[in-house]
Amino acid sequence: MKLYIAPLQGYTDAPFRHFQQEIFGGADGVFTPFLRVEKGEPCRRTLRDIESALNKNHKPVPQIIFRDADEFAQLVAELKARGFRRIDLNLGCPFPPQVHKGRGAGVLLRPDVLESVADIIRGDSGVEYSVKMRLGVDRSDQWHPLAGALNSMPLVHVAVHPRFARQQYRGELYYDEFEALADELRHPIVFNGEIGTPGDIGALSARYQWLHGVMVGRGILSRPSLFAEYRQGVEWTPQERSELYLKLHNALLEHYESVLCGPQQILAKIKTFWDYPPDCIEARIIKKMCKARSLADYRTVVRENLAGGRFRTEEIYHRGK
Repeated sequence: MKLYIAPLQGYTDAPFRHFQQEIFGGADGVFTPFLRVEKGEPCRRTLRDIESALNKNHKPVPQIIFRDADEFAQLVAELKARGFRRIDLNLGCPFPPQVHKGRGAGVLLRPDVLESVADIIRGDSGVEYSVKMRLGVDRSDQWHPLAGALNSMPLVHVAVHPRFARQQYRGELYYDEFEALADELRHPIVFNGEIGTPGDIGALSARYQWLHGVMVGRGILSRPSLFAEYRQGVEWTPQERSELYLKLHNALLEHYESVLCGPQQILAKIKTFWDYPPDCIEARIIKKMCKARSLADYRTVVRENLAGGRFRTEEIYHRGK
């Protein structure tokens, strides 16, 4: 069972990827947030993230998002010129601004675009490709017309989030359509979506013994120890998880202070760390940190509530469950 960290725009950037791997580890592969064409050229900010020195401990796979074969070819050429020989295709981004432009999950409604991309991929033996996709845009069965194009490509794997784009990250998972898609495709299949505990990974492994791996985004943000716990076969205590979670937080804060300009910019960035909060730290403490109006106030809250090891206790944790 391969364990992959999914790309999540604005969150799984190079600093998070680096320190998560350094402190927790456990991932077989890591994928970058998508690279897109912006004002006629590949986004320079994303390229800097893809080429960051912080990537040396995990060698991420760059992901691209495109609306047509021309954008696809432009992004691939840019990455190849920079030495990359492994690229992931985003056919799953559910956010309306991208979908309405025909990018991400929007490609699922345009089989002709995917056919054109498949033609390019089949002729490109110098790069390995993979796909991350949804089941559709407004229905879970809209993947069917794309199966032929997907099967025609020599892909490393296909990662599937078994929802359609309009659901965003809520609502039911369509396991029946996921299974039908897996049966139709000839590629190794990776499951993505609603994985938050080692038990979730174990359940998927037992249910789908043919599964190539799992890919986790939001779950790894709220529980960065997830893969390490699964590999060890033991769920860590809330105290164990909290202590290393705080270590990850402190490493990121120190990094942001070294590269960002001014306390307000640093504060705004570190607060996003709590957008997907862990269940092993009390919500009231997280709320205090997110309400801090200055970096000094924020540091005080951290010092008074977390630095001394006053995390969510076992008793509170189990009562809350």
